[in-house]
Amino acid sequence: MAGPSIQFGERLEEVIVGYVLWSLVGFIIVDLVGQLQYEAQTGTLEQLFLSQFGFKQVLLLRALANLTLRLIITLVIFLCILLITGASLTISAAILLPLTSVLMGAYGLAFAIGSLVLLIKRADQVVSIFLFAVLFLMTATTETWLGWLQLIRWLLPMTGGAGLMRDLMSRELTIGVGQFCLSALNGFAYLMIGLLIFDLAEQIAKKSGRLGEY
Repeated sequence: MAGPSIQFGERLEEVIVGYVLWSLVGFIIVDLVGQLQYEAQTGTLEQLFLSQFGFKQVLLLRALANLTLRLIITLVIFLCILLITGASLTISAAILLPLTSVLMGAYGLAFAIGSLVLLIKRADQVVSIFLFAVLFLMTATTETWLGWLQLIRWLLPMTGGAGLMRDLMSRELTIGVGQFCLSALNGFAYLMIGLLIFDLAEQIAKKSGRLGEY
């Protein structure tokens, strides 16, 4: 199935960008939620909340350390895919901003799903469902939507940043500052929403005494 003759029409490069982003976002969600479930299972979740550095900060720093290693692995896989398929993608510093916005949105979703772990301890099924949703968000070519659908594009999590990455890497288009700003705003907004939901879940879990339970 592999090789330059593989049939994806003119969308091969778009499919590759979507797949790489989906794998990154999926890793972020599974990693952060998995950390929370592990701490809950081992009974150390409540102790981490007593950390002088703050639980979210500890959790986020762990996740960023894991993400650094994952980015290196993803880069190797990405280069292997290009070699196997013969696809041609443009890599420039300009992709860093939309990539960062996608990662911020991913951490926002991860914290929102992770809040369920504080309340019900397990979120495996929810994560599985979200991974299917993320597959749509990362692979749907929302940047080609017209009219009022463009508004939906910038409201959905991460779709704006993913679209900009496809425009830059596969179509080699020039992106305006306004689109970069919308992408950054989208990622920042979803990160803040995710942290807010996590804070609310933390307060509920503390009041109901669920942090030490499993």
